[in-house]
Amino acid sequence: MTNESEILTKEKSTGPISQWLSKNGFENISLKEDHLGIEVIKVNPSNLLSIAEVLKNEGFNYLQCQGGYDEGPGLNIVCFYNLIEIGELKKDISPREVRLKVFLSRDGDLKVPSLYSLFRGADWQERETFDMYGVNFIGHPHPKRLLMPEDWKGWP
Repeated sequence: MTNESEILTKEKSTGPISQWLSKNGFENISLKEDHLGIEVIKVNPSNLLSIAEVLKNEGFNYLQCQGGYDEGPGLNIVCFYNLIEIGELKKDISPREVRLKVFLSRDGDLKVPSLYSLFRGADWQERETFDMYGVNFIGHPHPKRLLMPEDWKGWP
């Protein structure tokens, strides 16, 4: 059975944002573009915060969405981050967008740094990902359940 991370890491070409990150010393892997043609980049949990910070400083100033998903039994838990450049909107020109993905082995530590310090909107989104998949967001100011009862054992 082929999982998504194996399919996605078969590069068709390195995207411009991935190239820029690599040129500036940020380890990453360019993945296949998503169904909308938006660049997707795999990052390690250890450099997620620094990559998100440098991208925010380069104009990707809005966290449109953060979430997680389970690739299936015995496979990875994935955290994803959709970043957009919000600025002056121009007719017929879409804003720049990039997708970051962190692949976590379910047998290892399900830990990633919280992006709350960069994007306040990450608050409830990270709490939801914790609640559904057990990912711990290090540095999150309110790491408690959002959807499930406080006494719920495990993750749905």
